[in-house]
Amino acid sequence: MIQDIRLTTEDKALKINLKSDIYGCFAEIGAGQEVAANFFKAGGSSGTIAYTQSAYDMKVSDSFYGEASRYVCEERLVTMIETEFNNLKVRLPNKSQESRFFAFCNTVESLNYHKTNQGQGWVGMRFQLKMDGQPNDIILHVKMHDTSNKAQQEALGILGVNIIHACYFHHDNLDDFLTDLTHRLPRDRMEIDMLRVSGPDFENIDNRIIALNLVKRGITDATMFDLSKNVLQPATALYKKNILLMRGRFRPVTNVHIDMIENGRKQFLKEKQVDKNKVEVVFELTLKDLTADGKISDKDFVDRAELLGSLGYTVMISNYLKHYKMVEYLATIAKENLLGVILGVYNLNTIFDERYYDNLPGGLLEAFGRGFGHNVKLYVYPAINVEDGSLYDLTNFRIPDNLRGLLDFMLHNDKMVAIDSYDPKFLSIWSDDVLSKIKSGAASWEEDVPYEVAKAIKFFELFGYQSKVIS
Repeated sequence: MIQDIRLTTEDKALKINLKSDIYGCFAEIGAGQEVAANFFKAGGSSGTIAYTQSAYDMKVSDSFYGEASRYVCEERLVTMIETEFNNLKVRLPNKSQESRFFAFCNTVESLNYHKTNQGQGWVGMRFQLKMDGQPNDIILHVKMHDTSNKAQQEALGILGVNIIHACYFHHDNLDDFLTDLTHRLPRDRMEIDMLRVSGPDFENIDNRIIALNLVKRGITDATMFDLSKNVLQPATALYKKNILLMRGRFRPVTNVHIDMIENGRKQFLKEKQVDKNKVEVVFELTLKDLTADGKISDKDFVDRAELLGSLGYTVMISNYLKHYKMVEYLATIAKENLLGVILGVYNLNTIFDERYYDNLPGGLLEAFGRGFGHNVKLYVYPAINVEDGSLYDLTNFRIPDNLRGLLDFMLHNDKMVAIDSYDPKFLSIWSDDVLSKIKSGAASWEEDVPYEVAKAIKFFELFGYQSKVIS
């Protein structure tokens, strides 16, 4: 991999061209033939490229891949990949005995002339690692941040070469694979917010680990996956949905978390702006909260994801430490639909802490404008006062006098409301206490978590749990 870091895009394309057994086709829609062009320019492409094609006119695209309501989407990309790979096998049956086929495709919306859109698109490839073997797929979604159409096209060309090079030369090491994938593509040029691999040569790869690494490496700020472990592209999965968000460590998921989300959801569904058929509940883990014992543990992360998935929740991973950034990000996806955020009353103290926003020129007011100026509503769950054991909620919320007016503004303008239904017996449950009980071997922790969670923790020995062996 160290040697490959020194390679230019042309070097990589030539390296692939000189491999006599790598052979395939390119189908690129929306931004030109940028990827294929790199292989032509490198030389020796006749041994690599069977054909290339573009289908800019919708009628031509429909004639190739069938009619579609949307052209820049994952569904269209998958159709393209399947069609082109099958075409290779049908047209060149004898070639499959001496070549590893690939079909590289993309459907992209690059920056328009007036620069009124966000360059983005779907890119993928179906490829064989063994001659005449079962193929693998790689699917990813990209956001292009260059400020000119030409620069975005160039970035797409670099990405395409990187993908093919990574799939054939670094498929057996995830770190090297991701490094190669983003080689010479800094984050300010291109963002990959969804990446999925599948196929016989990737059976041992957990796509959720890939999702975690996208965020951990700064390749994107947020990605997500569903209860079936399918990695999702956030803007597509949550587009125009009524999103109900809950942030936390969930180490482990406790009864108080479930009480918060279920009672918060009941209240959220009563809102006039909420379509109950378009509600998406999201449990979000920030990168900071993924730290376990001083480092980010892939296993610990998967354990938490498994527990949330077993309860039927969609999981998001993000690098948005501060609430207003997370809310700002989701609000642009939800559009005009209401975005609900469930949080504990002690988290509200953090949101109103002015020191939290020293990095912003406008301080706390700028953060509230950016985050909560959208169609957003906070649902605040009470807690037991750690000092005297009394109930701590919005009625006795402690806030500096100079911020009382801002709190009143949020309350009077229906930006914030107390969760009015909750189970008092759960208020004394704290995740850190539950975790300590699990590690120490105390039996009482089982009462603090849902039955499914307790069963999973014991069966898989999660979070330091050790089954007692009777001698």
